[in-house]
Amino acid sequence: MLPIVKGMEELPKTELRRGWTTGACATAATKAALRRLWGGAFGADVQITLPKGETPTFALEHTDAGDGWAAAGIIKDAGDDPDVTHGALIIVRVAKSDGGVVFKAGEGVGTVTKAGLPIGVGEPAINPVPRLMMDEVVAEAAAIYGETPNVTITVSIRDGAALALKTWNPRLGIVGGLSVLGTTGIVRPFSCAAWIASIHRGIDVSIANGATHVAGCTGATSEKVVQDLYGLPDHAMLDMGDFAGGMLKYLVKHPVERVTIGGGIGKITKLAQGAIDLHSGRSQVDFDGLATLMNDPRLAEANTALGAYQIAGQPLAQAVADAALRQVNTRFAGPSYDIVIIDRAGVVLARAGA
Repeated sequence: MLPIVKGMEELPKTELRRGWTTGACATAATKAALRRLWGGAFGADVQITLPKGETPTFALEHTDAGDGWAAAGIIKDAGDDPDVTHGALIIVRVAKSDGGVVFKAGEGVGTVTKAGLPIGVGEPAINPVPRLMMDEVVAEAAAIYGETPNVTITVSIRDGAALALKTWNPRLGIVGGLSVLGTTGIVRPFSCAAWIASIHRGIDVSIANGATHVAGCTGATSEKVVQDLYGLPDHAMLDMGDFAGGMLKYLVKHPVERVTIGGGIGKITKLAQGAIDLHSGRSQVDFDGLATLMNDPRLAEANTALGAYQIAGQPLAQAVADAALRQVNTRFAGPSYDIVIIDRAGVVLARAGA
């Protein structure tokens, strides 16, 4: 078995700027729109209280109003996080309704079409915490202005349908646009939490739709090869990326019969050596370990796993696949696992497991 590597490097010294979730922006826009609907004026900015007590202030980018309705828009600032929705305009339109708070999906916000998500099928893709935050600002504003808290809240995201194609929403069965997300209201840069949460939701959707075999892959090429190899439906394909640990830990608690892990020689080598975060900045290949595994001192001088493969050939790929399978079976017992190593041209180099 290959030796264990630490799998983590020191984080950057510079402090990264945090941002605000889509749910926080929608909540602030809701509050501003209600201020106009019931109080007569939007104001220049709006402050909200997040679930953990933070009180950010948001500038209004868009305002509009008419008979019985008002709308406000806020530009999402995701800080230094590489968020696809950074810079998106989040618009909320509030209008008087007959009973309670009703949420609707406007342009650019998706609708749920598959079971397994925290929001039911047919509902706008506005997650529970953002809904609760907006409920609370409705109740607060109604108390301030002496109104009954009966409103329809329609959330829209400019260019949301196009942006959603860069996310996992289509695979999760969210059609027509983005999701309004967030549990704390804060985007913490490079925390990886959003990606891992999306993997978890993908697992939930797979299980809810009867999948007994799912696959997580490190990239688009390996994903296509694995999907074709086993004839898996889209909802069984999990966007694992570098976060093997985030996927595997959740699958131990929410098991399916069979799990395939696919990827290139470099990523799978790191998995074989004990890393479960496969990002190049957080784990590295141990070339001395490869040399020991293959009893080939030349591999200690390799610069990349691909370079090592070019020296040792298919036996190295097979040894890595076998070692990766042992690691996964030892640390994440439950499902039946198999490993597929694929090169950049989509050729299968080695397989191990079921």
